[in-house]
Amino acid sequence: MYPNPTSDIARKRAELAPEALAAFKAFSKAVFAPGALDARTKQLIAVAVAHVTQCPYCIKGHTEGAARAGATEAQIMEAIWVAAEMRAGGAYAHSALALQTLDHLHPRDPA
Repeated sequence: MYPNPTSDIARKRAELAPEALAAFKAFSKAVFAPGALDARTKQLIAVAVAHVTQCPYCIKGHTEGAARAGATEAQIMEAIWVAAEMRAGGAYAHSALALQTLDHLHPRDPA
């Protein structure tokens, strides 16, 4: 479903919006630079977020980045499980909106 990333696609992106691309690359470099969190931890966070956002390119790239930064396969899978729990937890938490809507549509008799 998704096109393979190619040099032609990269070139087209750079031609169409060079300033935005340069800014994005600088932002990404700054975000993933070691700081209060080390590179491995940042890549594990990115693996989890990539699974929640369901970006196949991000999943592949950050899984590779996490492995290169020293993350084990078990750590990567554990990060994915954290993402799965958070996504499921979000659905559970948002059920309050559905229940509130139903209460407004069908008020319950307090008696």
